Amino acid sequence: MTPLLRDFASYLTRPRLVSPSGIGAPGAWRRLLEVLALHLAVLLLVISPLLGLYQTGMHLPAPEAFGTVSKVWLVPLVVLIAPVGEELAFRGWLTGRVRALWLLACGFVTAGLLAMVNYKVAEVPASFAVLAMGLVAPIGWWRLRRRGVLLGFERAFPVLVWLSIAIFGLSHLSNYPRFTWALVPMVLPQLWAGLILTYTRMRIGIYAAMLIHAAANAAAISLALLGG
Repeated sequence: MTPLLRDFASYLTRPRLVSPSGIGAPGAWRRLLEVLALHLAVLLLVISPLLGLYQTGMHLPAPEAFGTVSKVWLVPLVVLIAPVGEELAFRGWLTGRVRALWLLACGFVTAGLLAMVNYKVAEVPASFAVLAMGLVAPIGWWRLRRRGVLLGFERAFPVLVWLSIAIFGLSHLSNYPRFTWALVPMVLPQLWAGLILTYTRMRIGIYAAMLIHAAANAAAISLALLGG
């Protein structure tokens, strides 16, 4: 694990745009398993026990993100759908390819349109626009397939990496029924996951990040279900 820890610390100290090796590259699966072991060890043996004590001492509420989800859909949602969706949204674009950034922009636009529909603001045109984005996004992705890295992306890469990690972690505050500043430390597991998954995405690839995300979620939900 020593070479992995050294490379992990070195990369996240100075994030840089690199080409992932791909999950089929020699040694990629071994590195993936090592990263997963590191992730789970720190998460389950260090962060979770400390946060358990903090949560109890501060009398903080438990997350309620999936309280309204039926048990039939809980495991597929947490182990399959969430890892794929979150990796695409938070780390799929980190290679800086124009078409990946196009999809990210389309995702933001679609989210805004869905919010308009939800809050009944220009509901009908917003609904049609959502349907249109289902065509616009893949067409643009196909037409931009020959474009390389966006100009200036490499220079901005370190800032974008840390922003994506921070937003990924802090977005999980929405799992709680109400917000207080005391809850901010409770997203340390997600911030740690952001570090691990960013490293995995850039060293191995997006599919490897999805697999680690799914495995970590499976471990977390197994413990939660066993603990009632």
